[in-house]
Amino acid sequence: MSRKTGSAPLARHGHLRSPRPIAQIATIVGVVLGVVVLGLAGTAAFALWSTASTVADNAVTLESAKPLPPSIGEIEGGVNLLLVGTDSCQGQDLKLFPRCRHDDGGERNDVTMLVHIGDNPRRVTVVSFPRDMIVPIPSCPAPGGGRYSAMSAQMLNVSYSYGGLACTALTIQELTGVDIQFAAAIRWTGVIHMSDAIGGVDVCVAGDINDRNTGLHLKKGEHTLVGAQALQFLRIRHGIGDGSDLGRISNQQQFMSSLVRKLQSGGVLSDPTKLFSLATTAVQQVSEKQLVLDQNLANPTRMVQIAMAMKSVPYKDIVFLQYPTQYDAANDNRVLPVRSQAEVLFTALKENKPLRLTGKASSGSGVEVTGEVGATPSPTGTPGPTATAPADLGAVDLPAGISGTTAAQVTCTQPQR
Repeated sequence: MSRKTGSAPLARHGHLRSPRPIAQIATIVGVVLGVVVLGLAGTAAFALWSTASTVADNAVTLESAKPLPPSIGEIEGGVNLLLVGTDSCQGQDLKLFPRCRHDDGGERNDVTMLVHIGDNPRRVTVVSFPRDMIVPIPSCPAPGGGRYSAMSAQMLNVSYSYGGLACTALTIQELTGVDIQFAAAIRWTGVIHMSDAIGGVDVCVAGDINDRNTGLHLKKGEHTLVGAQALQFLRIRHGIGDGSDLGRISNQQQFMSSLVRKLQSGGVLSDPTKLFSLATTAVQQVSEKQLVLDQNLANPTRMVQIAMAMKSVPYKDIVFLQYPTQYDAANDNRVLPVRSQAEVLFTALKENKPLRLTGKASSGSGVEVTGEVGATPSPTGTPGPTATAPADLGAVDLPAGISGTTAAQVTCTQPQR
């Protein structure tokens, strides 16, 4: 079927120097982990989520979704979860986002991450996909029925504008060859509120940052970011590294890595008040259309199953990677996928092999590794002393073109030089 005329907003092909891209989706990890502990800690808190009809009412359907067993316990087998951050102006505070006064009504997936949870043993790998990567977009279901036709070469971040969360999921499936069982998307205001509910995330900057595009101003050192400032940090690109979207990805990964350590170490998971606030905020963001879940992820039992599989994975086995790319010779504001290198990664994930990083921490000079924490949280809930673990048997050496870090590595954002 041909692409439906007038059903999809025009794609807004942003250049790398566009100030609008957003990087907020990291906090959904907090939703997943927070809800599970609420579910286990008390029926009242769990009922808060399960009785929120707006969660299911606003859920979307993935074509690849399969029924899962209803029991509350770790999900069986491996899981692939797509996390998307969009640039929608719907419901945003115009004081914080003045550009929304002139919004064209479109919505792009400016942040796209695939979370793979391996099984036996549990490992977590988060793969970030550059927004300006040129990829094929498959035929996607249209909201009003029928389908949009496939396209051979488009920026990844227009997939959401054509067919929503389901279309972005299909696009990543075709690119990676993996099935996506769950998906979620979050908008600007949703990030601000979720960050507040978590209680902030600790980040490090190696020098003063002053970015007029996002309005972020940070002095050299460590900072605990909440609310709008956390969103600014996730959006920043011009003031760090080489000023590219690739540098911003590694900055986002610093935020996520710190978030994971905070959740596992007891800063959130051991605090019922924060967990209750997190779940309440998540339900509110769904009702206000700032958080979108697929139908399987909207099920509280599924949420618990996924979270239980993630909550105790050793730091060294939580890996943050960037999908390998090279700059487009015809347009240096675009990047192209390097599929041969990506194949090594996704084959290793299918076989649940441990990964060994050989590349840089950041493809865009956005961060540098400054230290290491214990591989696993201690029983008291705080990171244990750093230990040298034996090399994992059967570990796969990733190509040097795949940049990234583990949650055991502490990174610091590098100011733009």
